[in-house]
Amino acid sequence: MSSDAKPVLTGGCQCGAVRFALSAVPMKISICHCRMCQKASGAPFASFADIPHEHFAWTRGKPAAYRSSSIAMRDFCAACGTPLSFRRIGGPRIEIMTGAFDRPDRVIPTLQYGTESRLGWVGTIVNLPSKTTLQNYGPEKLGEIVSHQHPDHD
Repeated sequence: MSSDAKPVLTGGCQCGAVRFALSAVPMKISICHCRMCQKASGAPFASFADIPHEHFAWTRGKPAAYRSSSIAMRDFCAACGTPLSFRRIGGPRIEIMTGAFDRPDRVIPTLQYGTESRLGWVGTIVNLPSKTTLQNYGPEKLGEIVSHQHPDHD
């Protein structure tokens, strides 16, 4: 990403030690249900925004990396542990975890991979009873919580 390019999307880790910016819209946005992505994200699936390296930059700090297979690296914040990306070693693109974006509502998945490992209940979660955070904690308890999370902007 050139230094004069205006960011299209930004994001970073939970503590703010690592931040990134994209100068173009992602090529694709996907969900991966494979077992490796489940373990790497600590979640039932991972969601990624795929962007060529030339349209991506780490803008604050540098992530730590883990070689999760013979073909891939996964970047994460060494300070807070937030998973940040998946990238093929020597590949032309980086795939950024959609939850790490400041505006994850702007990166909407359009395809799925690794469906052989998709958990059976994933498709039915929309039908589960739900509460907002305020409903769950109540106004008094929610008012006592102090967040140490970096805001969703620089």
